[in-house]
Formats: sequence, C-alpha cells, structure tokens
Amino acid sequence: MSLFTGSCVALITPFTNDGINFETLDKLIDFQINSGTDAILICGTTGEPSTMDSAEKREVIRHSIEYINKRVPAIIGTGTNSTKASIENAVFAKQSGADGTLVVTPYYNKATQKGLIAHYDAIADAVDIPIIVYNVPGRTNVNILPSTMAQIVKHKNVVGIKEASGNIKQIMEISRLCKKEATLYSGNDDHIVPVLSCGGKGVISVVANVMPKETHEIVSLFLDGKFEDALALQHKLNPLIDNLFSEVNPIPVKQAVNFMGYDAGNPRLPLTNMEIQNSGKLKLETQKLNLVKW
Repeated sequence: MSLFTGSCVALITPFTNDGINFETLDKLIDFQINSGTDAILICGTTGEPSTMDSAEKREVIRHSIEYINKRVPAIIGTGTNSTKASIENAVFAKQSGADGTLVVTPYYNKATQKGLIAHYDAIADAVDIPIIVYNVPGRTNVNILPSTMAQIVKHKNVVGIKEASGNIKQIMEISRLCKKEATLYSGNDDHIVPVLSCGGKGVISVVANVMPKETHEIVSLFLDGKFEDALALQHKLNPLIDNLFSEVNPIPVKQAVNFMGYDAGNPRLPLTNMEIQNSGKLKLETQKLNLVKW
C-alpha cells in the first residue's frame, strides 16, 4: 500500500502570540490542495511539534484532519525518542482519522540498529495504521542502515521510507533492498530528481509550502518520462531551496510564507526569526519567483 505518489507538503504551523492560528492554517491547507499537493503532513519537523504542548498538538491534528476532510491523505508526524510515546501518538492519529503516520528515528537516545528495528516493530505491532519511516541523521544523530531498513519494512504496516541522509549510495541500496515492500520518498528538496532516479515515487517537502504546484510537477513530469523537464524544474527551485535552508528549518520557510501574505507568525523559541542578511536574500529570491505579496 502506498500512501501517496507525488508531493507531500511538510506543512508549517502558523502561530499567534499565545496559540495556534487556525484561520491561517485552513488557508494554507486550501492553498496546498488547490495547487495540486498530493498529501499533507501535519506536525512534522517543519510544523514545530516539539514546541507545542500536548493539548495544542492534539488540537492541531484533530482540526487539520477534519479540515482536510479526505481531499488528500492526511499524514501525522508521531515519532519521538520514546517508543511508548510514539505508540500513544500513533493511536491518537488513527483515532482522529489520519491516513498514515510519519515516524522519525528516535533522536538523542542514539539507538543501535537492533534497537531501531525493535522500536519500529513495536509501533507497527501496536497500531494498525500505515507508517512511513523517516531517516534524517543530520537532525537525529542516528542513521538507519540499508540492511536495517530492509528488516523494518518487512512489517505489513510499514509502507514508506522518507530518506533524508543525502547519501545517494545509501539511497540506491535502500531502493534495491526495499522496493518491493515500501515506497521511497525524498526527504531533501534538492534531491527530488536524484531520488526519483533511484526508484522513488515522490517527496515529503519543505519547499512545497512555498511552491506546491511546481514541487508536484517535478514528480509528475519525471514519472511521465519527461526527465529533462523535471530536471529543469528542479534546477529552477534549487536557489530557493538553498535559501530555505540557509538557517535551520523551519525558520526560513516560515518567513517565506509570511512574505507570501499569510499570517504564519514567528517560530517558537528556541527557534528565532531569520538573521536580517539571510532574510533579505530569501526575500530577493521569492521576489524573483513572483511570490512576495508585500
């Protein structure tokens, strides 16, 4: 079972000074769906769940799933560095009507490869909901090796892999070992075409917050065999992508969404607003792409 093919936006969470800006959240969801986004990830890293309290997270998840209303798959970020908490989050996501979950590798604990297999098996055994495994060693300080991933995806509830190691050799090996059991997605926006060439079927994307139509089209063009067109569009987006990662995600993408005229608010501490120099470069790039509304 594949949760989606194409582009899944890792949606930002718009904040007010004291809570969640649900009016803007609804506008962003509509913008994504109307622009051809194929799935929406709520409470991924880009959505800043680590700085929400439990009540806020549950409210955002319930509200988003209800508002998406099956127009596209709603995927919920449920992974933590606690297996018990990750199971509880996955159970809540299923009860709320989620179509699937994204489960990041346990951060900080630095689990062994054996521990990673046990972690994902425990979650997949506990709740019958499609799971995408998220490997992002740059943020978690732990890497799922291809041989380990091949063991994890044997579970019937593990249906996808978001691979953000940036290591093409590793990605190719994961594709070789896992292609029959799980769908491969790029976890890096600047590697969409390379991962598709390794057998991937899409991307879970930050840049899609800003250019959802084009992110969807990169995948669509590639899968239709229009490789040069897909590569040209990847090249077009890469300068923007570079600016969106000039500081830690989601600081720049939240600023970009504000440039577009949405009231996305500020990142929550310990994240801060962009440095003036970086913000200026980002604004210039968004202006080149006719995205700025003010």
